[in-house]
Amino acid sequence: MLVVQNGLPKHPGSGDDMPTAKQLADIGYKTFSTSMMLLTVYGGYLCSVRAYRFYQRRSSQRQAAEEQKTSGVL
Repeated sequence: MLVVQNGLPKHPGSGDDMPTAKQLADIGYKTFSTSMMLLTVYGGYLCSVRAYRFYQRRSSQRQAAEEQKTSGVL
């Protein structure tokens, strides 16, 4: 399909629709910001999983120590 713009023919897909430097900078900024946000969320997830496992392990160790004390008394 041939489009006429300003009296000149313009083919679709021609090089006139290249993004400007500002548009490229905006795309780069948004991409970088999104990746940093995702890394932050993932880091928070890893930290919470590690803390959860730590407290689970600690409570199971306390329970095992309690059982050892009670079995030693009998």
